[in-house]
Amino acid sequence: MIRFCLILFFFLISLLAFLKAPEYHLWLLAIGVTEFPLLFFFITLGITLTGFWAHKYQMAGTILGVVTMLIFLSPVVRAWWVAKSVKSDMARSFGGIPNSASHVVLPDNARQPFSFWRLFDGGDTMAYKTLTYVKYNDTSITLDFFPAIVGDGDAAIPILRPCIIVVHGGSWAGGDSKQLPELNSYLAKKGYNVAAINYRMAPKWQTPAPVEDIQNTIAYLRQHSAELRIDTTRFVLLGRSAGAQIALLAAYTLHEPALKGVIDFYGPADMVWGYSIPSNPLIMDSRKVMRQYIGGTYSQVPQKYFNCSPVEFVTKNSVPTLMIHGMNDVLVSPEHDRKLIKKLKANGVKYYWLQLPWATHGFDYNLNGPGGQLSTYAVETFLNTVTQ
Repeated sequence: MIRFCLILFFFLISLLAFLKAPEYHLWLLAIGVTEFPLLFFFITLGITLTGFWAHKYQMAGTILGVVTMLIFLSPVVRAWWVAKSVKSDMARSFGGIPNSASHVVLPDNARQPFSFWRLFDGGDTMAYKTLTYVKYNDTSITLDFFPAIVGDGDAAIPILRPCIIVVHGGSWAGGDSKQLPELNSYLAKKGYNVAAINYRMAPKWQTPAPVEDIQNTIAYLRQHSAELRIDTTRFVLLGRSAGAQIALLAAYTLHEPALKGVIDFYGPADMVWGYSIPSNPLIMDSRKVMRQYIGGTYSQVPQKYFNCSPVEFVTKNSVPTLMIHGMNDVLVSPEHDRKLIKKLKANGVKYYWLQLPWATHGFDYNLNGPGGQLSTYAVETFLNTVTQ
């Protein structure tokens, strides 16, 4: 009976691979279920193998255990299915980008969009330098710089490389540049400089302060480009969640000629619509964090909501855009992407939307999970294309 109850417990957990989490802690668990699927599979397998076929509870437990294991493996199967078309889809989306190669530049053949065996790999990080990039009257702000590794890792080679500016998430009021350093390290080893920045956060500072911080980041990196070996004609912004809203807004409003693209990991693009459709309060009070960041309710400061909505600033001159979103996201609706795509299409801007049907908000916590692998491949392909 204990065995059956344990299997039933894991069966209920496995449903997070298909259903949206109804509560904060279950959302965190959903990240584990969908991005560490083999861990949950093997735990269930171990419990299932302890049973016998003879007793009715054992038989029921065995059947339920098999079903549970299959559900735990479903993100792997769905990732494999998405991976079948991601190469060709990105080629159609980004082929012929002005000022770049006439075709999509795919990563080296050693890395495919998804590999079952890579699910067993661990994370890997490299050393970085923390630099102060701006000093205001009331604060100083730093960034973590991951230098590009060129050739065989010879840091003395004076080759200027593109720079990726990473903007962390955290509801505009939390988080820091230390978040998810594995992707920063991966991109540095692929020959990209990476600057993971801190920025002024709510409620002390409000929009557009973080966008001004990105502008100051670019100015600092340009000023120190020789020592950091940065090609100042090739920058790309990458943001997660709230950081994606900041990155998108900066990309579409700063009109920086050196900016070649922007990468949006599950970010809100329409702040007006987002305020009208709040997220589940058991997970996050989205209206509260928006009020802290923007400076009031929509009825109090409607123009400020408009002013920090990236969708409102898309033009025919906007940079190519990569959007990556889990369709089970419980904090930021994929509808933000649909609204942004409508504007990008209307203005003829190159874009690609990587949809991960099983994934929730923060899926890229595990770089080698199903969502982490596909998103990393899409990011690398995008960078290789727009920075050529």
